[in-house]
Amino acid sequence: MVNTKPNSQYNVAKPNSLAIRLAHRQRERMYQLFLSLCAVREDDRILDVGVTSDTVYSSSNYLEAWYLRKDRIVAAGLDDARFLEQMYPGLRFVAANGLDLPFEDQSFNVVHSSAVLEHVGSDANQLRSVTECARVARRCIFLTTPNRWFPIEFHTSLPLLHWLPKPAFRRLLSRTSLAFFADEANLNLMSTSRLRIISEAIPNWQLDVANIRLGGFVSNLILTGTRIAKD
Repeated sequence: MVNTKPNSQYNVAKPNSLAIRLAHRQRERMYQLFLSLCAVREDDRILDVGVTSDTVYSSSNYLEAWYLRKDRIVAAGLDDARFLEQMYPGLRFVAANGLDLPFEDQSFNVVHSSAVLEHVGSDANQLRSVTECARVARRCIFLTTPNRWFPIEFHTSLPLLHWLPKPAFRRLLSRTSLAFFADEANLNLMSTSRLRIISEAIPNWQLDVANIRLGGFVSNLILTGTRIAKD
C-alpha cells in the first residue's frame, strides 16, 4: 500500500534555501556519476527505488526528471508517486517496499536509489535493502546516502551533534522539535566503513564506495558496483 500523505516531516529546509540549492548541485553531480559509473545505455531498463511524493524541492526524484528515456524507468516506493506517470509519460510507478521488492531476480539492467538507505531503519534493514537492490539488478547498482561524518547533518541542518554516539544523538534530538529524526526507523546515518561492511556481505558483486565532496568534506557516499559474471 502506498503512503498517500506527502512525507513533509523530511522537508525541514526551505525550498530556496542555501541548503537546498547545494543539495540540488550535489545531486546533479551524483546523476552524472550514475551515468558514467554504471555506463548507462539507452536501452537499459532502470529501477529507481524510493521515489518520493515530494514536489517542493527542485531535485526530488531527479532521475525521473533528468533522464531522457522515461519509458525505460520503473519508479518504486512507499510514497504515492503515481503523479510521476502523468508528469513523465512512459514512466511506470510501482508501489513497493525497498526491503521486499516485488520484482524477479535480475529484472533490471541498473538499479538506482538516492538518499533512501538512511531511512530504512536498522543496520539489518540497510543490509536487506542493498541485498534487494542487488538481487533485482542484472548489471549495476548505484545507491547514495549522506555521509555521517559531514559536519552538517542534512536532515536537521544541525552541526556536529550527529557525530556523537548514535544513542546520545538520538536522545538529545528527541528533546527538540526535530524528534522525528531521533527514531532509528526514520534516520540511521551511514559511514564509508558501514557501506564497506555491507558490500562485503553481498555475494557475486564487485562493490565499491565512491563519494563527492562539499567544502573539502565528503558530503555524500555512493555504493556502486557490478555483478560478477559466472564462469
